[in-house]
Amino acid sequence: GRRCRALRPPATFRRPSATTKGEAGVLIRWAFAVLLGLLAGLWTAQRPGDPRLFPPAGDQAAIVVHLLDNGFHTDLAAPRAALAVGDDALARAVRALPPGDWVRIGWGDAVFYVEQGPISGRLPDGARAFFRPGGNPSVVMLDPGPVDPVLLPEKTRASLSLSPDGFAALRARVAASLRLDAQGRAVIAARRSGDDAVFYASGETFWVGHLCNHWTAEVLNAGGLPMPMARSLTSGAVMRAARAAEQRAAELDLGGAGD
Repeated sequence: GRRCRALRPPATFRRPSATTKGEAGVLIRWAFAVLLGLLAGLWTAQRPGDPRLFPPAGDQAAIVVHLLDNGFHTDLAAPRAALAVGDDALARAVRALPPGDWVRIGWGDAVFYVEQGPISGRLPDGARAFFRPGGNPSVVMLDPGPVDPVLLPEKTRASLSLSPDGFAALRARVAASLRLDAQGRAVIAARRSGDDAVFYASGETFWVGHLCNHWTAEVLNAGGLPMPMARSLTSGAVMRAARAAEQRAAELDLGGAGD
């Protein structure tokens, strides 16, 4: 009898009871539900706008910028004269561009964004730009042109009226993306033959968590527009948010006119 009692396993090695297993399962399901809720909240979250910046008050002279969508990438188009005001690195870079009353502004990977050619041949580099750990160097594009973007197809653009302070804040966000040299000048990273676009080195990094459309959303949000952050993974999400803000501004304007 003593031998049998001595061979019994200690209490610490007892198998968990059915009750313990059930409690563990409840905890796992609860943690999974919380995780899903957090992810859903992050995906649907919208960074609020600033009504002091957008829309402009009735007595303010609005500055119009255009959001351009080519189906997967977004750029902004702003009046050159407004971008060139001042003596910071962005103003000097804009004044040095070839002729054009409008400047398209974009941001992206320092290699994939600059290169042209069939997308099928650039897929491996695209995967590198999306998923390489630590992110990738990036560039800010400034591309002058004479054509008013309002003449472009309506489905590819959204026209936004910013207050002077809103435009100044938007412009400051673009300027903050530029990497400067020791003399405080924007650093040219690349040019393309037969193309007036100039690509300036950026201090930000490109990866799947911070893509071109995320950057555009951040710039518009700096100008006062409410913008989704996680959902700005796609150009369509940025375009829908901008059009919703534009529509809301129009409704406020109509409501004020009726008072």
